[in-house]
Amino acid sequence: MKHIVLISISVVALVFASCNESTRKAADTAHEESAVVKLNREEIKAASFDDLFKTIEAKDVKEDIFTLISEDFSILTAGTPSHYNSMVAGWGGWGILFNKQVAFSFLRSNRYTLELIRKENKYTMTFFDEEYKEDIMNFGKSSGRDSNEKMTTTSLTAVQTPSGNMAYKEAKLIIELDLFEVTTVSPDDFRTEDARKFIVDAHAETGEYHKMVFGEIKNVWERK
Repeated sequence: MKHIVLISISVVALVFASCNESTRKAADTAHEESAVVKLNREEIKAASFDDLFKTIEAKDVKEDIFTLISEDFSILTAGTPSHYNSMVAGWGGWGILFNKQVAFSFLRSNRYTLELIRKENKYTMTFFDEEYKEDIMNFGKSSGRDSNEKMTTTSLTAVQTPSGNMAYKEAKLIIELDLFEVTTVSPDDFRTEDARKFIVDAHAETGEYHKMVFGEIKNVWERK
């Protein structure tokens, strides 16, 4: 009988200790979350790149890629600190090509940002929280080839990555890429009538077919 009582006491002690450990971990997590302070726009503008972002591996991106591409949209930016251009891109994805981690985008051939990507052979892909949707959509309202107005009037804050590429402080995720491949699509490659018509209609406007742009992922930063 004494053995049974002792065993019961031991089990209770273990359960109690386990509950205390779970409670402590929950409290630590809550404390860490409460310690995260969201910066306002002015504080973001005043902060440095290293203050705002931390380096992660591409495989450790927590965001859902389908949401990032189709709902959040990406901003592609290319050029130099003295002259760069950004555009909105909503078609593409990430994957492996020739054993390299790549991101790809489906772009009209006449995009000025594409011209700069091909000139510099590098660019960034940035993603933002919902509150910046209006800011990023302004990048799709005009071409940077004819006027630099959209770049000079944006509320977003341009910043150089440690490698010297252009991105934005307000981003929640920055992907830095080296141009890997640019290939031209053909309407004959598409198996649905809607897709073929889209490609043909775009060709009628630009004189060229859409481009598939592949970039090798070199660095990834997420908001701290």
